[in-house]
Amino acid sequence: MTPIRSVVLAGGGTGGHIYPLLAYADCLRRHDPDIRITCIGTPKGLEADIIPKHGYDLRMVPAHQLPRKVNMDLVLTLPRMARARKVTRELLDEVSADVVVGFGGYVSVPAYLAAKSRKTPMVIFEFNDPPGFANKLAMRYSNNLAIGFEHLTRTVPMLAGGTVTGVPLRRDISTLDRAAQRAAARQHFGLDPYRPTLFVFGASQGARSINNAVLGSARALTDAGIQVLHVIGARRDDPVEVPSGLAAPYVTMPFLSEMHLGYAAADLVMCRGGAMTCAEVAAVGLPAAYVPLPWGNKEQYRNVRPIVDSGGGLLVEDEQLSPELVVRDLIPILLDSSRLAQMGASARAFGRTNGDESLREFMYESVARG
Repeated sequence: MTPIRSVVLAGGGTGGHIYPLLAYADCLRRHDPDIRITCIGTPKGLEADIIPKHGYDLRMVPAHQLPRKVNMDLVLTLPRMARARKVTRELLDEVSADVVVGFGGYVSVPAYLAAKSRKTPMVIFEFNDPPGFANKLAMRYSNNLAIGFEHLTRTVPMLAGGTVTGVPLRRDISTLDRAAQRAAARQHFGLDPYRPTLFVFGASQGARSINNAVLGSARALTDAGIQVLHVIGARRDDPVEVPSGLAAPYVTMPFLSEMHLGYAAADLVMCRGGAMTCAEVAAVGLPAAYVPLPWGNKEQYRNVRPIVDSGGGLLVEDEQLSPELVVRDLIPILLDSSRLAQMGASARAFGRTNGDESLREFMYESVARG
């Protein structure tokens, strides 16, 4: 195996780029505690708050989000990119980088450009449909393309030649034994160890439509013997009121950093359809009611559709989501242990738990090819 002593990881802006990067960094360090890992980011992204807390060296580079309109920012783009590439190349020289692994986001652009100018091998990780600009650019320079989901090689022509590695996941999720940890996880949240459990979460800021639908069905859910663990999100202007006198526990919290405990406690999940969410929920074998974001390029619909088609979940349209839908469609599933087991098995068959190890192996193969 070709020795690799210094790896630069590029990916920032949103959690969808940062969390697989961190899971991968953990994998590299687990195999080789002495390997040098350098992450690059910008002060504007979430990486400034997240990556240093996990013990990794984070270097800031002057990357800029590419403008979508013809304006002064567009005029300034080329000199900005040239400066960002120069600074990033100097960083690669400083840390004697053997390889650059990019996870997308605009901070990856100068990393890819610097790697190209320095003739440093680069690995591109992609698990979105469609791929972002940074990874599309990198595909012009490198064939070392790692894919997070197998279906993307069929549905996205530009990804057809990639190698499916799976998505790097945190070890507390990829190694989770839900059955073994269920009772302890429910006790952690103050839930009944034996009741069917619905785990609800949106994005970091929550999801108003999901919150309203589940809260509106709280009495019906609990009257049916179902308990709820509900991550409502961090919105301060979105009041959440749980009805009093419910027949079963209904636990709320603004956010949850220990997502593996939420997954362990759950029998069914209601969530959005981000790529990282889909990768985690499927990997732990959880049935889910996916409520994709209804705007933008509809990528969340493309994320959840293969899981739903495999029998591992339901697709719920955001505009159709209501307390009545929760009562009609979710309560029967939560009370049917056989159906939950079948859906969970289908989800697990879609998911992968070894994405970090597979990407590491692919990186070494890519460097060996030169």
